[in-house]
Amino acid sequence: MGREPYRAKQRAVQQRLYADGPVLPPRLVTRAHLPWLACYTTQLQTEGKSVNTQKSYMVALRHLIEMPLPSENILSETDRDGMSVEELLERVEPFNGRLDLWVHSLIDRSPSTVKARLAAANHLMNWLGQKWPEHLVRPKSGKKLPRTLTSRELSMVKEAASCSEDPVTNLVVTMILDTGLRVSELCELSLSDIDLHDHSAMVIDGKGGKDRLVLFTQATVATILAWLPLRDARVPQGEHLLVTKAGTALQSRTIQRMMDRLADEAGIPRGRLTPHVLRHNFATGLLERGADLVSIQRLLGHASIATTRVYLEISDQTLREIYKRAQTIDIEDES
Repeated sequence: MGREPYRAKQRAVQQRLYADGPVLPPRLVTRAHLPWLACYTTQLQTEGKSVNTQKSYMVALRHLIEMPLPSENILSETDRDGMSVEELLERVEPFNGRLDLWVHSLIDRSPSTVKARLAAANHLMNWLGQKWPEHLVRPKSGKKLPRTLTSRELSMVKEAASCSEDPVTNLVVTMILDTGLRVSELCELSLSDIDLHDHSAMVIDGKGGKDRLVLFTQATVATILAWLPLRDARVPQGEHLLVTKAGTALQSRTIQRMMDRLADEAGIPRGRLTPHVLRHNFATGLLERGADLVSIQRLLGHASIATTRVYLEISDQTLREIYKRAQTIDIEDES
């Protein structure tokens, strides 16, 4: 193996709860001596996991692998990423206590974050041929409705975006509200993906590795046409539609900072305005105008109709608010 000293050192601090050690599944036996990181990344790519999902998995798994057992030294980044597949199995096998300590370290995280981290760890365990311990269960997160902006807030955001010093801000807001694109999909959009005559764009390799068609109105066409000369003036380094002043492709984090500034300019709390909130407004707007769930699902790129169905509950909330406002007006008129 060439790394026997490492394994011997680890055995001293990893007391098992059963007699025999963990065994790699047959599909991994021939790769037992190879670096785990490259092998596992290849597995994620083979399964069609998106780049964002891969990043999310790696954040969770690196924390798990680094989690020290009592009397262990802190693991270096080089040792962590340089382990072989067999060494990784010995370090994270489900019954040596490391997984339990790592799960307990997530206690202050939100239920949705914990579920995402556990999903990553569960995927790794399955890949290594191990069963997930029955006593480690996912937390119940309850039903959380997507946040949306009110009509007044939306109007203020649009007004602030149209007056923004950075012209790309108006394009970002207009396109998300008109297409429902995820911020990562918008950042990846190339000029060749857009058909202005057809009022459509093609999302290539979106979430889940799927391609889909999105549609937009004449308002977006006009905004894109106004943006193109400004984009050319920035001497873009590629074909991306959205570019920075330096000509590089716009990143998701840059757009979130843009939303924070826009919220300040619109006079609404920063937490109220995110690219995903605008995407939710797109979806609820379609529903309120009579679009069916299946069509909205396809436009949003949801893998399951159950994900789209949550917007029905938002629509119910909107209906209640409209009813209450109408009742208030009636009472005021009578008095």
